[in-house]
Amino acid sequence: MNLIVDAGNTLVKLAVFDKNNMVFFQKTELLRFSDKVKELFDRFPNIRHAMVASVGPMDSRDKAVLSIFCKVHFLSHDTRVPFKNSYATPQTLGVDRIALATAAFYRNPNGNTLVVDAGTCVTYDMLNDYGEYLGGAISPGLRMRYNALHEHTAGLPLLEPSELLDFIGNSTESGIHSGVVNGICNEIDGVIEQYLARFQDLTVILTGGDAQFLSKRLKNTIFAHSNFLLEGLNYLLEYNKR
Repeated sequence: MNLIVDAGNTLVKLAVFDKNNMVFFQKTELLRFSDKVKELFDRFPNIRHAMVASVGPMDSRDKAVLSIFCKVHFLSHDTRVPFKNSYATPQTLGVDRIALATAAFYRNPNGNTLVVDAGTCVTYDMLNDYGEYLGGAISPGLRMRYNALHEHTAGLPLLEPSELLDFIGNSTESGIHSGVVNGICNEIDGVIEQYLARFQDLTVILTGGDAQFLSKRLKNTIFAHSNFLLEGLNYLLEYNKR
């Protein structure tokens, strides 16, 4: 069994895989990581390997605790990957994007795949039908757009994502919702159209924390997959056991 750790700045996602099947998933605060790890190994004593993807430096104590229980692989740009990486600056490629490209490679090995990860940022990652990672784009995510309007103006309120009744906002709040929600959906649809114009038989996968909120609002045919990054990390772990 494998333990997958996706560590953000404040929250950690923990997933246990039995081969390619996810049998456990949990979110926890980074401060409680060590306690949760101990609980997990009590529940799943057959875990032998762990893959850790962290957006920032992980606390040395957390690393030490995890290493007590199993062999740990820390994802970086030096990690072996199953696809050809044609990114011009591979040392700057985020670990989340490496994992998403890996998941795309295994999910659609002989096809063109665009992965849209709608989280803190919206990232676009393209893997072609030759198994080559080409790169993509990075833009502000949903909540980052709401925060920017609030923080960089004198009078606009900070709002939570909401249902868009009409693209014409008739108040300040509805105008913000229209600008943010309508804007991000038109961006994603527009980017997908650009890729469709260049790549035939394109599969588009939408993932990330805002995937469900956005999926029903997009006009292009997509596949929403909430655990795509975790699956990619598990594939990477299996690949690097060799």
